[in-house]
Amino acid sequence: MMKRSQMMLGTAVVASALLMGGCQPGDDTTDYDAVGQDEKSSGGESSGDGKDAAKSDDGHAQEVAAAQPRLVTTYDGGIMTLDATTLDVIADTKLEGFNRLNPVGDDRHLMVSVAEGFRLFDAGVWTQPHGDHTHSYAADPVLTDTVFDTELPGHVVSHDGSTVLFGDGDGKIQTFDTDDFAEDEPTPEVLEAEEPHHGVAVRLSGGKTLHTIGTEDERAGAKVIDKSGKEIARSEECPGVHGEASAKDEVIALGCEDGILLFKDGKFEKLDAPDDFGRIGNQAGDEDSRYVLGDYKVDEDAELERPERVSVTDTKENTLSLVDLGASYSFRSLDRGPEGEGVVLTTDGTLKIIDPATASVTEEYPVIDAWEEPVEWQKARPTLFVQDEVAYVSDPAEQVIHIVDLDDGEVMASEKLPHATNELTGVAG
Repeated sequence: MMKRSQMMLGTAVVASALLMGGCQPGDDTTDYDAVGQDEKSSGGESSGDGKDAAKSDDGHAQEVAAAQPRLVTTYDGGIMTLDATTLDVIADTKLEGFNRLNPVGDDRHLMVSVAEGFRLFDAGVWTQPHGDHTHSYAADPVLTDTVFDTELPGHVVSHDGSTVLFGDGDGKIQTFDTDDFAEDEPTPEVLEAEEPHHGVAVRLSGGKTLHTIGTEDERAGAKVIDKSGKEIARSEECPGVHGEASAKDEVIALGCEDGILLFKDGKFEKLDAPDDFGRIGNQAGDEDSRYVLGDYKVDEDAELERPERVSVTDTKENTLSLVDLGASYSFRSLDRGPEGEGVVLTTDGTLKIIDPATASVTEEYPVIDAWEEPVEWQKARPTLFVQDEVAYVSDPAEQVIHIVDLDDGEVMASEKLPHATNELTGVAG
């Protein structure tokens, strides 16, 4: 019997083949400077031939037989857009400096952190309803001229139909209806944090906004305000607050230097780490799962700790468990699978599959050679990205990306790329 992931990839590849014949046409381990780019950012000229985009001669979109997922990855000096099924390079967008990518949540657009703020990148694939049917389209990826001004652009969070941008240097919180990114220049609702800091914000149901509180030197916790701006909940029990993840029933998890802070049922609840210093800074959530996967560090004085345990938080029972992986990992190593399972890329080159309900490793899939996390967080390292039922694993040392079947760990495809990749994400189209 054909596996689900093979069916998904096979369908998309067949669709691409039909189109080719008929049309010819992407944390830090410490606090980071979130500006993703130097002051010499170029205009982002694309050099891709776009043959896989099934576009017309003038670059406009063409209707395609099925959704065409794409990967977007950065390298030193640009952004590559890849076909997520074949790993072919669709476009190579030149952009000087160190670039950061964040999907906005509409399966089409991403934000690129530049010196001026968040710059909108259109990955060039989307779907639209037409009566009783949904039609798919593909076009050239493009780095648009739309920039949402802020100082030191930081986290981008999409949740429940909203997308929120947080500016670390000015505390500016810009909130959009995610669907509005289909417009040329959507207009945000703008709020401000109490003081600028490396933070994060989330728009909750009913127009409420959760955002972290702190200063440039110290971060303490988070608060929630209603649509009128009135504070309805607050906690300062989360030293070093960092990162965000959403779980089932709109539970929001925030990492602390001594555990994790949950916002659930209208109030904050703190879960203590089993160690005096037990830092959770990066998390991977699943809005259909009660569990949150996080990193876990215990050496407060380390320049770079290479932990071998991850945390699993049960947001329903308010418990925090630790899972020993037998190898270290980086902040770009955590993701979730299609059934809510934890997926971690460890430095022995293996994908560890975690059952969050039992907080245990259930499968180990060797993918790449052993590697070591670089001390500088901006440096390229193997990176994990999960989309649907497959995992994408980059190996910048070899300039290769692999597609891994999460059912059984089979490496379904590998492709040599023209650049060593750094950040890796994607859109479903």
